[in-house]
Amino acid sequence: MDRSERHRKSWLTVTIVFDVALLGIFKYLTFISKNLAWFTGNDNLIVEIALPIGISFFTFQLMSYVFDVYSGKAATQSFFRLALYISLFPQLVAGPIVRYQQIVNELADRHDSFLDFLHGDGFRRFVYGLGKKVLLANYMAQIVDSAFASVEWQDPSVMFAWFGAIAYTLQIYFDFSGYSDMAIGLGLMFGFRFPENFNYPYVSKSVSDFWKRWHISLTSWFRDYVYIPLGGNRVGKLRWILNLFAVWLLTGVWHGANWTFILWGFIYFLALLLEKTTGFAQRPNVLTRIWTLMIVILALVFFRSENIASGWRYTLAMFGFDVSGFAEIDFVSTIKRTWFVFLIALCGATPMLARIFRWLAAKRLEWIEYTWLLLIFVLSLFKVVALTYDPYIYFNF
Repeated sequence: MDRSERHRKSWLTVTIVFDVALLGIFKYLTFISKNLAWFTGNDNLIVEIALPIGISFFTFQLMSYVFDVYSGKAATQSFFRLALYISLFPQLVAGPIVRYQQIVNELADRHDSFLDFLHGDGFRRFVYGLGKKVLLANYMAQIVDSAFASVEWQDPSVMFAWFGAIAYTLQIYFDFSGYSDMAIGLGLMFGFRFPENFNYPYVSKSVSDFWKRWHISLTSWFRDYVYIPLGGNRVGKLRWILNLFAVWLLTGVWHGANWTFILWGFIYFLALLLEKTTGFAQRPNVLTRIWTLMIVILALVFFRSENIASGWRYTLAMFGFDVSGFAEIDFVSTIKRTWFVFLIALCGATPMLARIFRWLAAKRLEWIEYTWLLLIFVLSLFKVVALTYDPYIYFNF
């Protein structure tokens, strides 16, 4: 290694250590101090630090730029162009994680107009994202809160526990994909083309397929900057297992400073290890789809829970332990109030509506989708004005 290469690697190391240290201090120091306080019995060790909104997203975005500069894939002589890339507001706080080379042309020379702002795909995409978040995710959140509180403070029914778990699966999808759609839509309005972040993950044929469709920008980030540099699957079996474990440990830690996120990542590590070593998911069928949804739902129970004990208690309730019965009055009343929106959410999580609108467009009936968009926009505005409950899940990351 010549002197120039050592110099470049030293700067890469210093920059990445600095970025990771900032992320560690703001996001994980409180978690570490609380665990040390519990272990030593000394509450004076607890350090409380406010978490900057979206710190994981813009830190990973900056790290991707540094890695790409080192490998020769990205570089700019303009400080202002780099500052614009890092602070680009539509996707700054909740993704998708955009790499410099994905928008380098738009940073240098982009074209936008007021007509494109209103009538292009950007506004359409933004409205769909707004509807996902305000009309569906927030509605599912109320079901989720009720179900998880029921398991925590009283004896729930099996069906209510499953209903809450499925509702959370829909809530987190519409929350995060809705924000991604709004970011992509806003980007298009201003002449930027951000990468897609979701591709109907709940129709996946396997857990491996799920992670090619869910939070695509994060999955590809860990693949390109962690998994492949560690050797990927081009190494011995034990080393490959360690590489896979490292990726999913880091993925869990990235999502938050809580043991529940680490367990969530470990569940996916085991599921992917099982798929890749047995090969049973290589021939997709109904069973592999059910397997995938079960892993996703059960993993998200721990993702949603405040601690592992609560997550375990909720999981046991789903399978009939410490419950009041199969179904009770709270579940029945909740179903009666929410079945219509719940059904729309289930359909919206699949390509069904998109295929219907493509078919209508082929029949020159685009006005039906435009009417649908207008309805979503108006309802969303009314909802935003009256909003008293607005949990943004991924703002925590």
